[in-house]
Amino acid sequence: MNISLVIPVYNEADALPHLHQAIHAALDPAPDCCWEVVYVNDGSRDDSQRILDQLAGSDPQHTRVVELRRNFGQTAAIAAGIDYAVGEVIVLLDADLQNDPADIPMMMDLIEQGYDVVSGWRQKRKDTFLTRTLPSRLANGLISWVTGVHLHDYGCTLKAYRREVITGFRLYGEMHRFIPAYANSVGARMIEVPVHHHPRRYGKTKYGIGRTVKVVLDLFTVKFLMSYANKPIYLFGGAGFFLIAISTVLLFFLMVRRLWLQISVLQSPLFQVGVMFMIMGFQSILMGLIAELLVRTYHESQDKPTYTLRKVLRPETAQDDTTQG
Repeated sequence: MNISLVIPVYNEADALPHLHQAIHAALDPAPDCCWEVVYVNDGSRDDSQRILDQLAGSDPQHTRVVELRRNFGQTAAIAAGIDYAVGEVIVLLDADLQNDPADIPMMMDLIEQGYDVVSGWRQKRKDTFLTRTLPSRLANGLISWVTGVHLHDYGCTLKAYRREVITGFRLYGEMHRFIPAYANSVGARMIEVPVHHHPRRYGKTKYGIGRTVKVVLDLFTVKFLMSYANKPIYLFGGAGFFLIAISTVLLFFLMVRRLWLQISVLQSPLFQVGVMFMIMGFQSILMGLIAELLVRTYHESQDKPTYTLRKVLRPETAQDDTTQG
């Protein structure tokens, strides 16, 4: 199996030599495994680039190094690594040695069994509970509820993907953690497995509580892209009809009150609210129609299909019959 390990690197000079040794120890015993590791230096300010140059020089058969001009963030580094990887299977891995490369052969066995995505689950996580584990659990629950893809650990970088299920979209913001949800939207077969997790031994953590806020904001984009990207009229039109329905109820109430109780319609603030909701409803429907035109332009101008294929079977007998007919 042709495997590419994609590892974003930011100020991990002390961990890199040990990580490279651990990768060799995990993958060298596999006789039928052809692998490479793609290190992406995401603007490190320590000696990470020098260490990566040494690793590439001493192990050119397995090592590829991509150096970004500045720090673009983990998601951009992962996207760059995927672009330059050549493997049929992409394995994402952190550079801090908290993920264990020894879990990779087990994940490859599951890929060979027919799964498209194997997601790691840090069941026994070795992080601070209040600042790391608890916010992560809350975020995992929220992401699972919104996307409908129920995983215990979206934040675990250690995941294995078949290339074809992760190359149809671009990654922005902090969206690398949502890759399983994207893969599920194109029909990927997915499984989650417990993996080892170790305390950080080198360097300092780059994660903070503020990152959770970014994840929640990105979740709005992910939900829209997964549920309404191809039919935005369902979102904007639904919201428009809802606003128009509220407006109709308010205006009808004001009309009945005017006829029965002789109370002026214009003196009530509900009249302004009802008119505003009516206008907003029509505007929302019009926005949905404009979005529909943009979606069609996007798909048709780039010849993008609205479906994804797993495989096409074309038996020889069927081809012969078609030719004779």
